[in-house]
Order: sequence, then structure tokens, then C-alpha cells
Amino acid sequence: MLRKFITQNAFIGALLLVIGFTTSCKKSNNGGDANGVEQGASGTRAELTKDSIYLYAQQTYYWNVGMPSYASFNPRQYASNNAVLSAIKLLPSTGGKDKYSFIDDGSVATQLGGAGEDYGFSANFDLSDLLRVKYVYPGSPADVQGLKRGYQITKVNGGGTSRSSSTDIANLNASIFGDNPSISLTVKKMDGSSQDIVINRANYNINPILYTNTYTIGAKKVGYIVFNSFTTNAVPALDAAFAKFTADGVTELVVDLRYNGGGSVATSEAFTNLIAPPSQNGKIMYTTYWTKTMQDGAATILQNQKFYGKDTQGNTRLFSLFDYSYKPTIAAENQELFKKRGALNGLTRVYFIVTGGTASASELLINNLKPVMDVKLIGKTTYGKPVGFFSIRIDKNDLYIPQFQTKNQLDQGDYFSGMTVDKDVTDDLSRDFGDPEERMLAQALYYSSNNNFMALAKDNALSSTSGVSKIATDNANEKLNHEFKGMVETRKLKLK
Repeated sequence: MLRKFITQNAFIGALLLVIGFTTSCKKSNNGGDANGVEQGASGTRAELTKDSIYLYAQQTYYWNVGMPSYASFNPRQYASNNAVLSAIKLLPSTGGKDKYSFIDDGSVATQLGGAGEDYGFSANFDLSDLLRVKYVYPGSPADVQGLKRGYQITKVNGGGTSRSSSTDIANLNASIFGDNPSISLTVKKMDGSSQDIVINRANYNINPILYTNTYTIGAKKVGYIVFNSFTTNAVPALDAAFAKFTADGVTELVVDLRYNGGGSVATSEAFTNLIAPPSQNGKIMYTTYWTKTMQDGAATILQNQKFYGKDTQGNTRLFSLFDYSYKPTIAAENQELFKKRGALNGLTRVYFIVTGGTASASELLINNLKPVMDVKLIGKTTYGKPVGFFSIRIDKNDLYIPQFQTKNQLDQGDYFSGMTVDKDVTDDLSRDFGDPEERMLAQALYYSSNNNFMALAKDNALSSTSGVSKIATDNANEKLNHEFKGMVETRKLKLK
């Protein structure tokens, strides 16, 4: 998703100048500091990278209170960068909540910026243990080859697709989500016919809007939009979709976020303002609570994260992440206010279709709207990620560790275990997006017509899968879950 840096002015995506790589680790030769950091310590590039991962966490990590000293933790004892990060995530200070931190090679920044560099599709097992295409990005290599959501995949690069076979699961991961230049699929279409397809990896522009439609439900017009990722380039397409909803006279809206793991905070804000009633203008949408060390201006290590920007006189100069204000106030621009976007003003209710893959910026959108609208959640409990981050460039990698939490205008935002749904429904991979018989969408349309949900028995009758098999299927799908889950700060933050 955005390359190298994702929080500043017109320089979104600009290369971070991490000047003096060792300055985040090297100290003066006078013993140790208050945190027990070895002063004047030298080391190999790999050792200094491990040091930096720990020292950035010590000052900017959301759960940094109570972290051990550098000397006590000793990051250099670990075999790899990921091992250092794993040990940090297991520290008692996190309370076991950190399922979010990761180290990336820059791929996340590229994707968040709206640039695809893969096949453009993903797959999951359905309740009958059949591997099916779960989505295809418009204009992607998979789309060009005619791949559609719901197609059953029977072979991948000559290998099988059994959920219970570890060999097949390993092949699926290597083939669909690896770095191969091409992939060979045998698929069974909706009409029962089979086809062999070869898809070549290529660059393409990610269009996260997978489908839109307007349904007539009695006297109502109900809009439906499938939104798959909060990329930074998505707002013009969102504006166009909502202009169509306005022209159609939509009064209720279904937002399908079932596979949306999040992304840009700024895009989530724009989406919120497209849905929210104009009566909320000027009222608090949400507050960002950064790490207290950052709020207090004590995260001095951020001086090493450099970028070029314009000062208040319009002059271009070198700044650092330390130059921002992280206080949770309107003056510091860490309390975001509603500002109606577009002309869709008559929405009375919004339905969100969600699953365990719905995370971060998706949950921010939902949480922003809960206090101000009639909001219904359909599907499965969401992932649970009320915290977010920006990337920290360390040598050749981007470090993502939570640095802030968001809370809505009622100060609600502790959904670490996920948001529970109003109607529990399983994803229906056998039907394409927009099919009114697809189980999740069907529940929203039924509620719009009847002001209540369909009986649960009708949903259960669609599958005879046992509970044990359901757990096994979920576990297999988790192994195929490679979607980014994150809430990345992409707003224009205010300099001190």
C-alpha cells in the first residue's frame, strides 16, 4: 500500500530519508541511559536493525507502558527481525491484544496506493469444502481472463484443492499468493462447464469497488456497494457511486465490507461523510488517541523518520515525524469533525455486511456512524482492530506497529474482540455479488422490506455442514487469508 511513507501532505508515497541509519541505535560513550540502552554500541547492520525495531516500539508502540529496558529485552538475542517483533507482541504490556504488528517489504504501501502487482483474485473454501473464487478486481489479470466470483477451482498448477490436504493447502498458498509469474487454474463455472485458465502476473490499478446496484424494495430504493479495500485512490470512484445512488433516490444503503481488511484513514473519513446525515456537520466524528509518549512530545526517535514538506510560508524543507502534534484535540487536528460529502442526504438506515476479515478502516467507518444513524450489521463478528499505525522505515523494511486508537463521538472504540452482528449469516461463495438470493445481501433486502430479519432456520437449511467441518473449513480459510488488515494514518497531520 503506499510506498515508504503514508502520512504527509502531497508527499504520500515519497521515499523516507532515514538519515544516519545507526542514529536510532547508537548513543554517546557514557554508560547507559534511563532505559538501560547500551551507549555507543556498535554492531552489524542486522543487529542495528533489531535494535531499531525495539527502540521504535519503546517510544511509539501503543502498549509501550511497562516495556522492559533495552538491556533486559536484548533484541540482538533473536534470530530474525520477525522474531524480535514476535517477542514484543508477547510482552505482558500488550495484554495479549497485539495481533496486528508486522514487518513488510513495501508491498503494503504499494497496494494501499492502489497499485496491484499480482493476479487480482483470491479464493476460499465454502461450506461444502469446495474451493471458490471469492473476489476478482476489475481490470486485473484474473478479470481479463474471465475469472468470476463463485467459480469452483478444481486444480491449481496441476495440484488438488482439498481442504483436508496439507500438501494442497501449501500448493494453494505458494501458487495463488506466492511470487510465480503465472498460475494455471481449472475452474467449474456456474453453468457446470469446465475451463482451463492461465493468468499472468501483471501490474494493474486496483479498483476497490467490486459491484454497485440499486434495488427497488416496495416503495424504497436500496443502494448496494461492495467495497474491498480503503486505497488512497478510491475517493473519486466512491463519489461517482454515491452520485448514482443520489440520482436513483436511494434512502437505504447496503455496504458490503466482507473481505475489506482496511487501509487509508482518510478514505474511511471520506466514505463516512458520504453516508452521514448533514445534521452532523461540525460535530465530532472520532478522536485519535496516540501513544502517550507521542502526545507528550517525547518520542524523539521519530526525528530519524525524515521527509520533505512545505512549511507555513510555503517553503519546501526537511521535516520528521517528530514535528507533528499528536495531542487528541481539535487544535492538533486529531479530533475529526463530520463534513457532509456529496448530495445523498436522505439515508435512514445503513446495513454493513461483515465477516472476520472486516477490519480496521472498515470498522472505523462503522464505528463512526453507529452513534448518528440506524446501523445494522449482517454476517459474522468482525476482526477487531480499533488501533492503527503509520509505517516506520528501517533499512529496507517498513515496520507497522499500533501507535493510536480511535473512538467515536460517544468515546466508544474498544472492539478488540470484534463488532458483533445483528444477524449471524455465513458467506455465500456460490453466488456472485449483487445476487438478491446471496445469503448476506438477502438478509439486508428482507429487513428493508419487513423491518426484521429472515428466520435463522432458513439460513441453516442452506447448508448441512457439521459444526466440526465448519471449524475445519474456517481453519483452512485462515491459512489462505493473506489480505492486509490495517488502519493506516494517511491524513495530513498538523505540524507543531
